[in-house]
Amino acid sequence: MIKDTSAQDVQVKAAINYKKYIIASVISLLIGFVCIQTLMAGNGADTSISRAKLQIAVVQVKTLIRDIAASGKIVAANAPQMYSPERGFIDLKVKAGDTVKEGDTLALLQSPELTNELKQQESVLKRLEGEQQRQHLQARRQTLALNKTLDMAEVELNAAKRENRRAQLSIQKHLISQIDLEKAVDDLSRAKLTYKHAQQEVSLAKDTLAFESQAAKSDVTRQQLIVDDLNRKVSNLSIKATVTGIVGNLLVQQKAAVTQSQPLMTLVDLSNFEAELQVPESYANELGLGMEVELKLGSETVMGVLSAISPEVNNREVTARVRFDGVSNNIRQNQRLTARILLDNRQDIMQVKRGAFMQQGGIVAYKVEGNIAKRIPITTGATSINAVELLSGVKENDEIIISSYSDFKQADTILLN
Repeated sequence: MIKDTSAQDVQVKAAINYKKYIIASVISLLIGFVCIQTLMAGNGADTSISRAKLQIAVVQVKTLIRDIAASGKIVAANAPQMYSPERGFIDLKVKAGDTVKEGDTLALLQSPELTNELKQQESVLKRLEGEQQRQHLQARRQTLALNKTLDMAEVELNAAKRENRRAQLSIQKHLISQIDLEKAVDDLSRAKLTYKHAQQEVSLAKDTLAFESQAAKSDVTRQQLIVDDLNRKVSNLSIKATVTGIVGNLLVQQKAAVTQSQPLMTLVDLSNFEAELQVPESYANELGLGMEVELKLGSETVMGVLSAISPEVNNREVTARVRFDGVSNNIRQNQRLTARILLDNRQDIMQVKRGAFMQQGGIVAYKVEGNIAKRIPITTGATSINAVELLSGVKENDEIIISSYSDFKQADTILLN
């Protein structure tokens, strides 16, 4: 007997209606879009942007430090270059990077020509000195002979005077003739004349000998100066350090032949560094000697002052030198650095952090009020690396968007979500 037809039944799964889910999703999206449009319409917003993508800064009133950003490098304020004093062959005693002290020997220059010339001039000096000594002896000998002649003339004069007195007495007593008296008078006159001429000859001879002695002495002095100068040049063949520091670059090879005044090497004084900055040409007229400069050397920040400004422009940049003190021993020649040149300080200036919004020319900004940013006209003034002066359009504690406005499409209002 058959109870029922259950044995013949087949279970069938219900079909899923995907169309219903698609329609429900589309309706939800439409409702969300309508709600957003309604919200934006209620707030008057033209577009919406995520707040997380924007940079918002508060307008503040404080001191504005006008400054210029620059980059540069460390240079030695005292970096003398050593030159070859003469022609010859160089014998280097140091290598690049060696530490030297003032007065240390850096190189020896071998100059056979100069050494030979010194020996020749020294020989000439000895000859002149010998001639001077011989001239001195000859002068003494001639002086002695002249003095002898003068003394003999004086003796003859005295004898003539005695004969004249004897003749005068004898003529009075009629012991001699008048002719003998006249002969005694003539002999006295002759003796006086001889003595007078002997005196003049001795005086002239002494002047002549003094002149010749002085001329010989001048020749020796002149030759001594030549020898001294050559000795100086020979001593300069030993090239010594003029500062305490390190050897920078060697400009010649060992045992190379060098010419006079040829550069040999550079020295770097490690105790005296300066910063060399490259400043954009547009700021050149605002620079002045004595301005403060903040230098960033790795992890250190030091203050310095402008000590020199180049009068010329190269590659649209002006070179400036900064003198600074009080840094560690870790700085190196040609080390790169960044700097802020402080132009002036302005008190109680309304300002905002500098950002990409200045690409719009600094005439518009977006002021944030809750979830809405409104486009407002502004006027900017002085600028620095970190801040911009605001002259009009905002007040203290206002918030404005300082990031780029390229995605805003010049909308008057923006919804921040």
